[in-house]
Amino acid sequence: MSTSNFLFFGAYPYIALAVLIIGSWARYDNAQYTWKAGSTQTLNDEGMRIASNLFHIGVLFIIFGHFFGLLMPESLYHLVISTPDKQLLAMVSGGFFGILALIGLTLLIRRRFTDDRVRANGSRADQMVLLLLYAQLILGLISIVVSAWHMDGSVMVLLATWAQSIVTFQPAAAATAVESVNIIYKLHIFLGMTLFVVFPFTRLVHIISGFAAPVKYLLRNDQIVRSK
Repeated sequence: MSTSNFLFFGAYPYIALAVLIIGSWARYDNAQYTWKAGSTQTLNDEGMRIASNLFHIGVLFIIFGHFFGLLMPESLYHLVISTPDKQLLAMVSGGFFGILALIGLTLLIRRRFTDDRVRANGSRADQMVLLLLYAQLILGLISIVVSAWHMDGSVMVLLATWAQSIVTFQPAAAATAVESVNIIYKLHIFLGMTLFVVFPFTRLVHIISGFAAPVKYLLRNDQIVRSK
């Protein structure tokens, strides 16, 4: 295993996760006012609803699909589906929702860069994160095409081994798992980890609120309307 392969796919994921966790924590503690999506819908809502819905529906499916697809052990999903069939399911569903997200994001980027009022009220960080997400979506869709070269699911197993080795703190095993895979997969992984690095410093932090708010609401203290 080369040193660069270990650094990019064995060590870098932990650096990215550490930046995500510590950076998000620090921002929430010290700059809660900036913890928001920074919506510009009131400036110009033409086409905003359909663009935002397409993007968020597509991305949410992709996030959950990656989470369960990569972290679920073979012994578990083999109870209901074979590895080749799982890959085919991932390709079809991921392709469909990936295209939805890409269409939505294309419309959002066009709006962000061509509408003078929206652009003036945004930031370079907003523009950068949209372009990074765009590149990541394109890489993901290209990886579906590359996956058609090996429909036996063997590469999908290697990618899952990488993810599972990362969460079980086996960086050497993780790096070894993806050493031989196509460069498209490697770029997709690297850019995904880079999104974790920029996460605490951009509007992406609102994702945490989206998942945490329902839990916080359910665990909230009782509201006292009238004391006895």
